[in-house]
Amino acid sequence: MTSPLSRVYSKVKVVSNSTALVHLSAIGQLDLLHRLFGHIYIPEEVYQEVVIAGAGKPGAAEVEAANWIETRHVTNQLALSLLKVTLGSGEAACIVLAAEMQADLVILDDRLARMQAQEQGLSVVGTVGILLIADERSYLDFPSAVDSLLSSGFRLSPAEYQRVIELWKAKR
Repeated sequence: MTSPLSRVYSKVKVVSNSTALVHLSAIGQLDLLHRLFGHIYIPEEVYQEVVIAGAGKPGAAEVEAANWIETRHVTNQLALSLLKVTLGSGEAACIVLAAEMQADLVILDDRLARMQAQEQGLSVVGTVGILLIADERSYLDFPSAVDSLLSSGFRLSPAEYQRVIELWKAKR
């Protein structure tokens, strides 16, 4: 049985960048996005990065097979070009697509991309935040999931690791 909060989350428009897709796939948890949000949108740039350029790597087959992940074209090419001056193609496209779709949430891990998205009034969560939400729903054990994430090559400073563990402990 899903909680009322899970139902609320499943009705939101969510745009994701590649980092969450790749690392959640690497730890066998990509389906968390489906369980939490139902449907995820990604810009063509993220599809290209994960599925085409990342063929044979974690996330490629999983994203390609996920019928709940929908690829969308970014129409505002000027905004995309401007953001690509300081951000990667995927991050820039996520921000523009989220703005175009009036998304409720955008999943970004890059610090500069997160700041840029927030400056545009977008709500942002990162991969670790997804794990926290999943832990709140009893879908996984947060400390174990974060350790697995780090083992997959996800970058998190020791200070940030300590901060998120303390945040998790405070929520218990």
